[in-house]
Amino acid sequence: QVEEGAISLWNWAVTKHMGSVVNDEQRAKLRFVACRLVCLCEGSDPLEGTIRRQILMSMKTGKGWIDIGKADLADGFLEIAMSSIEKLYAKLLKGSDGEADIHVHKADVEKNLFKVLSYQAESVFAQGDFQKAVMCVQRCKDMLMKLPKETCYLSILCYNFGVETYEWKRYEQSSFWLSQSYDIGKMDMKYSVGKEMQAKVLRLLATTYFEWDCNLYLDKALKAISLANQENLHPAGFFLKVKILLKSGASDEDINSAVAEFLHHEMSLDFCLNTAKLLLEHGRESVGFDFLKSVPEHFESSPDLGKITLLHIEFLLHNKRELLAKQKVEEIIIGHYTGKQLLPEALNRLHIILWDRAAKHYEAKSYSEALHWYNYSVSFYTPGQIDQNLAKLQRNMASCYLHLKQVDKAKEAVKEAERCDPNSIFTKFSIYKIAVMEKDTDKAVEAVIEMGKLAEKPSQREDKLRVDENTGTNLLSLAAQIALENEQQVVAIKALEYLSEHLQDCRQLFAALKCLVRLMLSKVMAENEEKRDEDINSMLTYLTLAHKRLAESFTEEKFTGDMRIFEAHWFRKVAWNLAVQFGGCPEKMRDFFLLSFKLSQFCPSDKAVLIAQKTCLLMAAAVDLEMGRQEVTPSEQTELLTQALQHLQACKEIWKVLKLTGDFVKDPTDTLLLLYEFEARSKLNDPTLYNLMESVWEQPQIEVKTLEIIASLAMESPARYPVLCKKALKSALNLHRKQTVIDAVKFSKCLHSLINLSLPTGLTDLDACVLQEVWDYFEDALSVVNSTDAYPEMEILWLMTRAWNTGIFQYTVGKYKEAEQWCGLGMRFLNHLGSLKKSYE
Repeated sequence: QVEEGAISLWNWAVTKHMGSVVNDEQRAKLRFVACRLVCLCEGSDPLEGTIRRQILMSMKTGKGWIDIGKADLADGFLEIAMSSIEKLYAKLLKGSDGEADIHVHKADVEKNLFKVLSYQAESVFAQGDFQKAVMCVQRCKDMLMKLPKETCYLSILCYNFGVETYEWKRYEQSSFWLSQSYDIGKMDMKYSVGKEMQAKVLRLLATTYFEWDCNLYLDKALKAISLANQENLHPAGFFLKVKILLKSGASDEDINSAVAEFLHHEMSLDFCLNTAKLLLEHGRESVGFDFLKSVPEHFESSPDLGKITLLHIEFLLHNKRELLAKQKVEEIIIGHYTGKQLLPEALNRLHIILWDRAAKHYEAKSYSEALHWYNYSVSFYTPGQIDQNLAKLQRNMASCYLHLKQVDKAKEAVKEAERCDPNSIFTKFSIYKIAVMEKDTDKAVEAVIEMGKLAEKPSQREDKLRVDENTGTNLLSLAAQIALENEQQVVAIKALEYLSEHLQDCRQLFAALKCLVRLMLSKVMAENEEKRDEDINSMLTYLTLAHKRLAESFTEEKFTGDMRIFEAHWFRKVAWNLAVQFGGCPEKMRDFFLLSFKLSQFCPSDKAVLIAQKTCLLMAAAVDLEMGRQEVTPSEQTELLTQALQHLQACKEIWKVLKLTGDFVKDPTDTLLLLYEFEARSKLNDPTLYNLMESVWEQPQIEVKTLEIIASLAMESPARYPVLCKKALKSALNLHRKQTVIDAVKFSKCLHSLINLSLPTGLTDLDACVLQEVWDYFEDALSVVNSTDAYPEMEILWLMTRAWNTGIFQYTVGKYKEAEQWCGLGMRFLNHLGSLKKSYE
């Protein structure tokens, strides 16, 4: 049952493989299982049919493993096959009847033995065992006398071994296998591989000797290729023979005789051209040119005849025989207009040769000679023809004319190029160069603008003139360079602007932006203030782009961290300097300071950078507050004040870090942050203002001036915080009192503001508590007036008047006692008046 199941599995694998259900590897695995099962079922005395089946299955299983590249798994099965063959032969001999039977059985067994040996040769060859492979093949070779039909198979097997070892550059082994293949192929002409195959084997053998060591094995290589050519005439054989002769340094005479053989046989034109090229490349000019001259008569009717002339021209130029080459070109031009045109492919090749020669002269600055070769190319175009290659040709000629200072001819060439290809960035560049040379700024700028537009839309054409992004940036870069060399600043700026929009390489971009900033700054400095705005905006745009690309540069591997820091420092300093320079324009100053801050964020946060960041944000907030005080709409004012708060919040965070780096006792930043924030929040009617001020009242070191400014800001429209104002003035007054020597002038101003706030003019119905509070302020004033002569007389007069008027107001409402007190208070100030005393007594 197991044996039947194994046979069924085997047959199923064969059927399914034929139907492409299982692949080669799967079939090999199925055969492996089936074969192993059949072997396990073998009895002590198997039948002849069982042994034959085992031989077949073992051979095919081994071959299957070899075919999928697992030769090591094949060996065991091939050994089983060999053992089974021996068993079969013994069994057949045992049952034979006479000498004739023995010969029949022996012949029967030898067929299988040959196959197993050839498979073993494949297996050990694949495993790299050259000696074992040789032994197996030799045994097979010995059996060919009895099995002549296997001659072809064994010859091809050795050829395949030769091909593989040649590819592995094991030339010694390859030569052995190829020699064996050839020798085996000769053993029986009836069953030989044929002359073509024998020639193929010999050509590879000659190639092997040639590549192995041509000097050492020259004779063997020549013998092999001569035999190959005798077996079967093939262009490859002739070509290889010439290569071997050239490599060996054979005389021109020997090579001539080898080449002469070609002309007695039918060879293709391309083959003849390749042979001529080979000769000329190896410096055999005499033989090569003679051969080239003899080829046309064999191909007079061929439409490809022009290829011979082209090759002739190429090698004349290669050997610096330019005059002869020109004669050949002129012959082709004459032929072109007399009915002997080149085929399109050959004509294209000729154009390439002509352009290449022109380009070499251009590089050598021989512009007249370059034009000569370009004119040859022009000769093949008909008048009025529209062709992109003609446009390129005309542009190249224009460049030559410009170098020769022949501007009119250059213009004509560019005009022709524009007719052929009006939307080419290269044509616009040619127009640009002429405009710069003629110092036509408007036309040059117009050409740059056109180039910039074309660079934004890369051409979709699939030809050689396809404009990609790099082409656009390279041309714009060159345009900027040309403008700078010709001292045309406006044109250079325009070219650099377009260039900076398209550059992908960070280093190139920052170089362009630096150049732009310098150029624009020098332009701005030379302009009237009325014309500056647009150019200042341009510089803001450049710096904004620098910031944008610095942010994106983290993904660019070639742009290192040190490069980023270096560029960020340069641009932040420029932004700072521009902010300072344009202080007369607050909005621009703010924008530059903010850009400087943003750019500094790409720099290491050392003390200098932190100070710069803090200053930038403080200045930006100050400008926003100042602009908010101007005549702006409520919505604009709200936006400005909100922006100021954002800058102040960022500044506070930086200031916290900065204070940890050193002593900033005398630094006014804390005060400025407080005043700016108070102004912004008070004018925004921010409910958090009171929380802010709670921390202020607790500060022991707060200055009088700060409190006075807070008081002023608290009542500055649209803010109105009388309570905060009053508290700030009272705190300031307290600080005045605590001074060793009171500054009477400052004290008087502070007291004046406090009385004005507490005792509004014109109010008569005042609360007694309020009057008492104000009375105390007047008493404070009297005590200071009594203690110093420095109290301003006008302030004393004002105090006297306010006290008297308050008494009068009390009198009018029937409060006579209070009226008497207040009028009396006013009289007490009268005694301290100087020159004004008599007027009021």
